[in-house]
Amino acid sequence: MGRILVVAEKPSVARDIAKTLGITQKGEGCLMGERYVVSWAIGHLVTLAEPEEYNEKFKKWSFASLPILPEKMELKAIKNTRTQLKILHQWMNNKEIDSIVCATDSGREGELIFRYIYNITKCKKPFQRLWISSMTEQAIKDGFANLKDGAAYDLLYHSAKCRSEADWLVGMNATRAYTLRYDVLLSIGRVQTPTLALIVEKQKEIDAFVTKPYFEVQGDFGGFYGFWIDDEADTKIENEEKATVITQKVEGQNAVVTKVEKEEKRILPAQLYDLTELQRECNRRFGYSAKKTLDTAQGLYEKRKLITYPRTDSRYLSEDMKGKVQSTMKRLAELESFQEFAKPLLTDNGLSFSKRIIDNTKVTDHHAIIPTDVRLRLDSLTQEELNVFLLVASRFISVFYPNYRYEVTKAFFSCEDERFLSKGTVVLQEGWQEIEKKLIPGKEKKEKTNDEQKLPPLSEGEVYLILEAKVLKKKTTPPKPYTESSLLSAMENAGRFVEDETLKEQMKDSGLGTPATRAAIIERLLAVGYITRKGKNLIPTEKGKQLIQVVPEALRSPQTTAKWEKGLSSIAKGKMEEQRFMESIKRYVSFLVEDAARRKTEVVFPEEEKKGSRKGGKTLGKCPVCKDGDVLENRKAFFCSKWKTGCKFTVWKDSLSPYGIALTEKMMQQLLKDGKIPDVSVALPQTGDKGKAALIFSADGKGRIELMDFTRNLKIEENITQANEGENK
Repeated sequence: MGRILVVAEKPSVARDIAKTLGITQKGEGCLMGERYVVSWAIGHLVTLAEPEEYNEKFKKWSFASLPILPEKMELKAIKNTRTQLKILHQWMNNKEIDSIVCATDSGREGELIFRYIYNITKCKKPFQRLWISSMTEQAIKDGFANLKDGAAYDLLYHSAKCRSEADWLVGMNATRAYTLRYDVLLSIGRVQTPTLALIVEKQKEIDAFVTKPYFEVQGDFGGFYGFWIDDEADTKIENEEKATVITQKVEGQNAVVTKVEKEEKRILPAQLYDLTELQRECNRRFGYSAKKTLDTAQGLYEKRKLITYPRTDSRYLSEDMKGKVQSTMKRLAELESFQEFAKPLLTDNGLSFSKRIIDNTKVTDHHAIIPTDVRLRLDSLTQEELNVFLLVASRFISVFYPNYRYEVTKAFFSCEDERFLSKGTVVLQEGWQEIEKKLIPGKEKKEKTNDEQKLPPLSEGEVYLILEAKVLKKKTTPPKPYTESSLLSAMENAGRFVEDETLKEQMKDSGLGTPATRAAIIERLLAVGYITRKGKNLIPTEKGKQLIQVVPEALRSPQTTAKWEKGLSSIAKGKMEEQRFMESIKRYVSFLVEDAARRKTEVVFPEEEKKGSRKGGKTLGKCPVCKDGDVLENRKAFFCSKWKTGCKFTVWKDSLSPYGIALTEKMMQQLLKDGKIPDVSVALPQTGDKGKAALIFSADGKGRIELMDFTRNLKIEENITQANEGENK
């Protein structure tokens, strides 16, 4: 009996699987046991081939060679991770390997990573799928006890493959076509361009908004306030003179209560988190970017084993998880901080599973994000990890708590033929909101409204004196710019931007991108200079606005991309053939090329983007990616002179700013010459620890710079220790 090869997505995951399987022997790029060999990818090891790899003529960018529509999309190894791919190739085709287990991330992209490796190595061996939602030892054991045939995930692979190929076709052709037309590098993407369009359109609304003054009359009834209202119960008065006349008329006069209305309202517990909602909440409360939240959640899942798989679009659990919920709640009840709220739920009737929590029909690849049932040790978490975990844990508890209930009172007054309205709110039951108030740091601030005042008991016919009446000067406010929180919501619900009611209904479950890709899309828009961050707000740059101005409606419309996302989902469910989907993409690509060719070029993009180098084209060294072009510099980045022929080498000058490093021309020259800069002073953004690290180019060949061999500044630590000891003496 031969051995089984297990392929994980990353080395850290492979180590966890090997540990669970009792494997300790190290090999080159793998861990070996009697029955299993566990190896790994490093994210994507395989990608789609470049245009010039189909035909040399595509190396030169020209309209004559567009559109590029390969009959069959070819794969190629990513240059900088070729060594690991070679190791996998050897094992996959090794005679002592009988079968394979795909243990990449349980999602569309994880499936693609494995299948691309499987295909490029020409492996024909049977494979099974490990599909788990948490990285605990028990979850891995259960997963291996319930492996599924790889063919069960063929539809998911077809969906992932179509997504990958569609992005290549649209991005490659549109980027070349519009770059050639406007003689400036314009990065265009199937999802990123309509996302940019949302931000640009919002900015247009803000710029076009004209602020108008208005006035309100506030009456002081002695301990509470009321506002003048018109026949429609509107408080706004456009004319200041009219407002002044009203104040003079009612001040010092008696007001009679004409009507009192009381209404009890309730707010249901918020549902469990999917990734998008977790990212939105972290942005609102802590100011985290979508990427930072995703990275932190992924670490809590993979390394800490404290939460379930985060890249999910479901906010529900399945019926078979009731036992798991019980054991997880017991774990939370063991910690003092959660005890007050978790322990009461462990009684006989404590856990009440409503349809808002358990619904098999609304759980697709993965259920909602919840804590795992491992023994909790929170003292070793970073502040970011702790914040995200507290959100997930408190939401998990709060879904089982009662509604938040409050009573709204409206009291209407009449005074000198003028009407006033007082509103007040009384909390009847804190319910689930008490948990979030007590457990979560950084509770988002809510603007206090006039509705929140406490009113005395009021009855019809009672008389109150208006002690003072005053005019409040106010003005209308423009729409708010997108934050990452509101943009994620807009991307998730792209269907709401569609006017056609039938199509809007069809697009209810589709959006721009997926929960797993939206953070990367926002980061991409920032990286290419189409948007900037201003505090929490996302603001389009001049280049971003101009790009949306020159591309056709079909390319910037969320409707187009959301329809495709729905198509990809339909492929995964077996409701659409991949050939039909790809044919529509190819027709669309041909349209984009034709549109670019006939576009007028009156729009002039910012000059800084057109110039190769603000330093007269000074060469800093040879490009480490294509080995052919020279590395040049502009105001924002270092880039390859062969960008027009397709080289994607770009290093943004602020890419290492979170580590306190500003990349300079001299540093880039040293990196290009030696491949490494040793002993650079850095500060870790997660902990603030200071020390030294080496800078190197990342293994994926995309021009990123990475830190390696970080060493804490021991001298500083020793000095602090000595100072403390001195104080103690």
